[in-house]
Amino acid sequence: MVSQTGRYALRILGYLADHPGQWIQGSQISLDTGIPSNYLSKILNQLRKRHFVMSQKGWGGGFLLNEEARLTPIMEVLELFQGIRDDKECIFGRRKCDAENPCPLHDQWAGIQEGYQRMLSATTISDLRAVPLQ
Repeated sequence: MVSQTGRYALRILGYLADHPGQWIQGSQISLDTGIPSNYLSKILNQLRKRHFVMSQKGWGGGFLLNEEARLTPIMEVLELFQGIRDDKECIFGRRKCDAENPCPLHDQWAGIQEGYQRMLSATTISDLRAVPLQ
């Protein structure tokens, strides 16, 4: 349901959320998150363009989570990297699967999908913190 790039983007944002107010160099983010540096830089560039993070070059620079982005639902982050996904597709891959023509798991799968969408809408970037704010 979440692409590798989407998972990496959420991991980066969670890492930066754990370091509020601190400029973190890309090499340190790569080292601490295990995300390859070339992949990391492409993701950070997209996050910067959409104002999820700020960047600063030179000594003391790096990346910082944009304060206004903290309350952004993670659904917006995933849409940036995956587009708006149609998760309404049938778990069996049927072309037509709806209440009138359900597959054997239609009702259960619809409930899972609805819960998943609610979670993506209700979870913010700030919620990705591994370390709770004191």
